[in-house]
Amino acid sequence: MARNPKTTGEHDGAGDTPHATRLPPREAIVEALMRLAAEQPWNDIEIGDIAREAGVTLAEFRECYPSKGAVLGGFARMIDKQVLDGASDDLDDEPTRERLFDVLMRRLDAMDPYKPALRRIVFALRGDPLSLAALNQVALNSQRFMLASAGISTEGPLGRLKLQGVVIAFARVTEVWLEDEDPALARTMAALDREIRNGERFMERAEDVRRLTAPFRALAQSLAEGGRRRRRRGRDDERNEDEGNPLGGDPAAAI
Repeated sequence: MARNPKTTGEHDGAGDTPHATRLPPREAIVEALMRLAAEQPWNDIEIGDIAREAGVTLAEFRECYPSKGAVLGGFARMIDKQVLDGASDDLDDEPTRERLFDVLMRRLDAMDPYKPALRRIVFALRGDPLSLAALNQVALNSQRFMLASAGISTEGPLGRLKLQGVVIAFARVTEVWLEDEDPALARTMAALDREIRNGERFMERAEDVRRLTAPFRALAQSLAEGGRRRRRRGRDDERNEDEGNPLGGDPAAAI
């Protein structure tokens, strides 16, 4: 994958084929955006610039992505695929913490060629709530697969909480990683380990609260069901008294 901006038709030294023509259009557009973002402010990049850099027409661009921001979603899916393709069963017997640490570090490794671009993009979008909300949804989709790769369930009453927690934790780690110039990534790994441990403690407390409040939630549900039954009986009584029951007492008669 190219890491330096090139204009369409330039060679990358790996052969005689232009860089942009070696990739499928969707991937070429992602790569083009990341090359441009590494060299210029995010808000200065137009979709026409990306199309030219990728060697595609605007019609082809539109067929692949509806917007510049959507290309970031394509980038996230590209990284997802790299991480998932690189998964192995070597850590299946290791604790959950170790499996998740490995998956998320491999995600950072996959993102490494795009670090200059990501640094500029994160800086540009930091103050844009709408963009951040959209990216949060992209991150939720990505992390669902990262957790699955680590053998961690995201279903059940606390599944959504667990998933959003990982998204927030990984965003914090990414902030550290973007400024970590140490090839060994010591600061990044320490931050990731800390976030995972904090997440474990938080989920343990959340599970305790869920267990403790189970009787109250069951009581509330029972009361709510009772209220709904009383309202239904009241409506039935009104129909019987004023109009007669049009269903004759048999719900199946409405079919």
